[in-house]
Order: sequence, then structure tokens, then C-alpha cells
Amino acid sequence: MRRGIAATALVASLALAATACGGGDDSGSDSSGPVTLTWWDTSNATNEAPTYQALVKEFEAANKDIKVKYVNVPFDQAQNKFDTAAGSKGAPDILRSEVGWTPAFAKKGFFLPLDGTEALADQAKFQPSLIEQAKYEGKTYGAPFTTDTLAFVYNKDLFKKAGVEAPKTWDDLKKAAATIKDKTGVDGYWGSTQAYYAQTFLYGEGTDTVDADAKKITVNSAEAKKGYGTWLSLFDGKGLHKADTTADAYAHIQEAFVSGKVAAIMQGPWEITNFYKGSAFKDKANLGIATVPAGSAGKAGAPTGGHNLSVYAGSDEAHQKAALKFVNFMTSAKAQETIALKNNTLPTRDDAYTAEVKADPGIAGYQGVLAAAQPRPALPEYSSLWGPLDTELLKIAGGKESLDKGLSNTEVAIAKLVPDFSK
Repeated sequence: MRRGIAATALVASLALAATACGGGDDSGSDSSGPVTLTWWDTSNATNEAPTYQALVKEFEAANKDIKVKYVNVPFDQAQNKFDTAAGSKGAPDILRSEVGWTPAFAKKGFFLPLDGTEALADQAKFQPSLIEQAKYEGKTYGAPFTTDTLAFVYNKDLFKKAGVEAPKTWDDLKKAAATIKDKTGVDGYWGSTQAYYAQTFLYGEGTDTVDADAKKITVNSAEAKKGYGTWLSLFDGKGLHKADTTADAYAHIQEAFVSGKVAAIMQGPWEITNFYKGSAFKDKANLGIATVPAGSAGKAGAPTGGHNLSVYAGSDEAHQKAALKFVNFMTSAKAQETIALKNNTLPTRDDAYTAEVKADPGIAGYQGVLAAAQPRPALPEYSSLWGPLDTELLKIAGGKESLDKGLSNTEVAIAKLVPDFSK
């Protein structure tokens, strides 16, 4: 249900103006003083937040009638915190929302539609797929703030020593990994057991965990089994590192790559800064970035991630108006360029990929693979579907469960999350 919040920005503002002041903060409610917005930022508090805080000060300097209360909320807590706050009181005026949260919060009526507002005045400048990913039932509930996708990242020096190139298919990768092991002594590839990383193997077979349009669960389909079968095969063979099923697997894989102990992994641009801190990439030009290998369907695909800036539908009209201006500023070409240069993240609009931004080989490399990024369906439950998969894929990769059993268990678990979907 939409909890009584109307479906348009104007009506939402008027309907709630009498009862909500935005952000759980009474400051700024006096029309004679500045409006005080609360922004929940979910970025890394050490590597990214300082850039956003500096931009907040720049915004305030240019808009004397608006103050921004910056709050850094740990990413792994933000979704539940906002859900609780928006359902009662105390929700922030603006949320840096992971793209997968958009459908669920929009369905509940927590996000303000941004179509036709100042927040999306430059809508045509954003990559169309990112605008599409911010939609729910035809309306746009977020302004694209940062974007990411998975790429095949590799050590150019190790690949050159082995005389191999970035693989176009998973079979190519198996051959390259064996050659790299023979020629250099290090493993050629180390894969992840996490469902998000395994998603690309589904796209390579032209399928997904569910078919949202047909309302059908497809995680146990013949195509999905083939994709996950390929994923599983990459943990066993010459030059292919065995699956790490420990709680610290992510850190182990990352450390091995940046120190030159493994030649390639699948990873996103959020690690660009950390790549450069590793001994293998002191020379940034040694970082190779390529589109993920294609599956038997002949196409390569990787999940699109990132964050939008969304405005709380329960704030009063004054706070919403100020929030829309702030979102427009933070997603402008100038701000996006600044964020890219400071945080090594990917801009969401083409005019922010300036020559200076593209001088970073990491950002330029990831921009080149965005064409293979596949938006998630506008299904409120979609992100939660990876939960059961994370559990089962770990067992499968660790040899504790067969692929058939694991996918069958996943199908049952997903059916509980989307009870109106057929198998």
C-alpha cells in the first residue's frame, strides 16, 4: 500500500504539509529562517564522505536560505533504518539510496516522484539505463548519483608475460588461466561465491533469477543451471583458484589481486582506489579492465549497481523544494566531475566524463564496460532474492550441496518472497 501518499509530487506535498516537517528536525520550519535539510549519506565514511561534505558546504555557500545536516549512515544499516523512520517519524529529507531499494520504497510511498521537478531538470544528460533503473510503475523516484557494474579486471603485466589477452568467453578464460599458471606460477582467476557476482553467468545465458514481466521464477531453469554450472566450473582447474567459503573471502580475493598473487578477478569500480594502493598497481596503467566474458548465449552482461538521491515524500513542501534543489546540485555535471576525481567513482551523466576524469585509467576502463551493464527489473523484492542464493551458492561452491539441490532450495525460498510468481 502507498500509506495514503498521493502519486504526484504536488499532491504529496500538499497532503503531508500539515503533518510532516521532514528529517525529524524542527529547524527550518519557520518560514523566516533557512530551511534545514537532513541528508543520509550511505557512502564509505573514510574514502568518500569527505568529498560529499565539501560539496555540502559549497551548496550552502551558494544557497544561504538552505542548510544541510549531513549524516553518514552505514550502508548495511541504512535500508532498515530508513524503512523504520519513513514508516513513523524522523526520516531524512534526502537518502542516498542503493538502486535496488527504489522499487520497495516507491511502492510504500516513501519516495517522491521526481519527474518534472528541479531534481531531474537535466534528465536527458543521464545515461538512459540509469533513469530506467530509478523508475517504478512509470515514475522516476531517484536522480542517478553514482553508478557501477562488474568488470573483468586483470593484471596486464601477468597477462603479457603469459602471452594471453582478456578473454571473450568463459572457455577462453579457462585456457588463459592455465597458461598464466604455467608461465607465471600464479593463478589466472579467482571467482566469488556471492550471488551478485554470479549474476553475470545468468545474463550470459539470457536469463535471470526471475522473469518479472511473466511473474515466473527462473532460478532453477535449464538456462540458469547452465550459467551456474559455468560459475561452479571456474573453481576447479589449472590456474583457477578454489572457492573461498570463509567470511573473509572478499578481502582474501581483493588482497591476492592487488598484490599480484592472482592475475584476474571480477570486481566493481568501488575498488579502484584500493587497486591503486596495491603493489601490483603502483603503475595505474597495469590495471586492465574488460567486459565480463560472454556465456553460451553469445552476450556478456553484468549487474548494474550504484546509488540514487531520493527525496522523502513525507517532508513538507518547503523541505521538498529545498531537497529538489540540493539533488539537482549534487547530480550536476560539475559535482559529478568533482566526485569522480576525488572518489574514483563513475559519473552517471556523459558530460561529467571530462578529459581530466577519463585520465584515470580505472574510470575510463569502467566507462568502457557500462554498455554491458544490465538494469535490474523494477520488482520491489528483487534485491532480496540474492539472500537465498548467497546461502545456497556458498554450500554448492564448498562441495556441501549439489548444484541441483542448491538451486531447488533457492527456488523454494524465492517462492516465499514472491508468492504470486509461478515456478
